[in-house]
Amino acid sequence: MHKFTFIAALFLVVCTATAVLADHDHHKANASAQISGEYLETRNADVWVGSCFANSEVGMAGDQAILAWRVRQGSWNGVKLDGLSVVGVVRASATLGSSYGDPYPAKAVLVFDSKATDEQRAALKSFAQAMGGRLFENVVRTEVAPISFDVEYHGEHAIAGRMKAGELAGISTRMITPKDQVCGHEETFYQPLTATTHAMPAVATLDQYLGAGLGVSWTLHEKRSAFVGSFAR
Repeated sequence: MHKFTFIAALFLVVCTATAVLADHDHHKANASAQISGEYLETRNADVWVGSCFANSEVGMAGDQAILAWRVRQGSWNGVKLDGLSVVGVVRASATLGSSYGDPYPAKAVLVFDSKATDEQRAALKSFAQAMGGRLFENVVRTEVAPISFDVEYHGEHAIAGRMKAGELAGISTRMITPKDQVCGHEETFYQPLTATTHAMPAVATLDQYLGAGLGVSWTLHEKRSAFVGSFAR
């Protein structure tokens, strides 16, 4: 039991090493940002994975993603967005992050926090499109729903999170542990789909989209396909 606890702790240290080295830039970015908060992402392909497993998913998976932001504090286009969330759900034309196909054009659905005013929803849309870039060029549908967003921290770093956007979308993640190793050569094979100040790969215990607009819905469990982190811009 003590041996496993030590291994798990060591594994956490290894996974957070890059983030620890980037702490100075993380704090500097937050200090100068006009908007900052927390970020969750899931895909239908593993992001923390060995190259042989990742290559087996190229062209078969990885074309679907959920990107979710919760604004801790700040404004966009002069509109205060403190405490509000926005979720983007994407269906791309190829595996996101792969060099073997072009994922664009992509279709996207945006879900706005039901607490937001019309003005704030417009600002959240502009913010999401700025953060998501070409992923959100083609927004085919918008929705409004109550969004809950909770993040668990280890020290200053986010390590797990949960997001629920009404009955439309949901994310739940947990930390990667040694038991999640399959080939022993796992790494962060794909980077997050948007700029972050800190991001950790995680296991998606739930990755779900049940809404309309994309021609597909999904419910996935226990896939090494998530990121949890923070953003500042």
